[in-house]
Amino acid sequence: MSPASPVPVARTLNLAPPLRRLAAACLAAMTLASGQAVAQTPLPGRSVDTFLEIAREKSPDFAAMRLEAAAARERPAYAGALPDPTFRMELMDVTNAGMEANPSLNPSKIGATKYTVMQMLPWFGKRDAMREAAEADAQSVASRADLMWLEVAMRIKSAYAQYYLASENERLTREVLALMAQLESVAQARYAGGLAAQQDAIRAQVEQTTMRTDLVMIEAERRRAAARLNALVARPASAPLAPPERIRPLPPTARLQVADLEERARAKSPLIAVEEARARSAGKMVELTDLERYPDLSVGISPIQMGNRIAEWEIMFEVNIPLQQDRRRAKEREARGMLEAARAKRDAAATSTLGELSESLAGLEAARNTQALVESSLLPQAELTFQSALAGYENAKVDFATLLDAQRQILRAKVERLKAQAEAQMRLAEIERIVGEDL
Repeated sequence: MSPASPVPVARTLNLAPPLRRLAAACLAAMTLASGQAVAQTPLPGRSVDTFLEIAREKSPDFAAMRLEAAAARERPAYAGALPDPTFRMELMDVTNAGMEANPSLNPSKIGATKYTVMQMLPWFGKRDAMREAAEADAQSVASRADLMWLEVAMRIKSAYAQYYLASENERLTREVLALMAQLESVAQARYAGGLAAQQDAIRAQVEQTTMRTDLVMIEAERRRAAARLNALVARPASAPLAPPERIRPLPPTARLQVADLEERARAKSPLIAVEEARARSAGKMVELTDLERYPDLSVGISPIQMGNRIAEWEIMFEVNIPLQQDRRRAKEREARGMLEAARAKRDAAATSTLGELSESLAGLEAARNTQALVESSLLPQAELTFQSALAGYENAKVDFATLLDAQRQILRAKVERLKAQAEAQMRLAEIERIVGEDL
């Protein structure tokens, strides 16, 4: 074969299968890697913090208030700015009367053209009052954004407490259901040995059926709580969630002193801050209406064109005369009335906030005490009763109904503990919303 001969087609085609295999291997590796990345993405649900992180980015309510607050921050920049100047052009003697010329609108072909530029200057202090009122309004909107976040966070924390309650209740019910199956085996073994009546095994089966019915309702409650959580963070209602692993620990009692929390609420509560900012804005509006007693000044300059040249210059001063006293005084009364209303709303917000704080603290303390009582007394007593009843049943000293009742007492005690934990979490969420920060 000469050097100029073409490369054989068969040899060229033999390179294709290895390349295809290499490409397929790369594609498979990329697919596997992407699948592993998706699989490694953790589902929210293990703790409430995962939902709070998502809500900061995706909560539509909080996003709307955050954008509104960003827009409100621009108000002071234009509220205290000077009004736009005005320009006026006057064409004089456009008919060219007394001149041998036709009427015209050309400034160079008429008698004279006057150009006037005017700027209105508000009285001293008016611009500052308008700017400070706008700053107070912007602060009010920013505080409303903070309040919206605290509301969203409280709803998420409360919904997660209900999700935790339903999930743990479901797990507990399944454990007790498995235990009931064991008790049924014990009853059947004793019945087979002639030590117990067949009714004991039947009662165990009836108890299991009842618990399975309860389990259906508990599972439905867990799904409702999961859907509620997903909705709060803008996820599809049926999106999967990880099972809850823990709830937030309660703060120590030393951090829940009424006087300390009331002071923190007065200083950081967004609700009080909103009303305080509105009161400041109303005060600045009173100041602005008082300044309406003084006139505003307008200054202007007017070059006058004759032909193709500027022949004269004029300077002008203008003031408005505040003679409409009835209108001005009515506006002042309105502004003072709005100020009194804003102050009353601020005081009402403070009173309502402190009242809600005391109520939530009482609820948290009751839930904490209930949980402690169940863990220290009720639950150990129920477990001892069950162990005693189980030993007595095995020795034919108590009947099966006593054993079932002892098991129900354990289940009720554990459910009460779960309810107390969930109640404490919801009350804690309310307190954190009121004081404006996590505890």
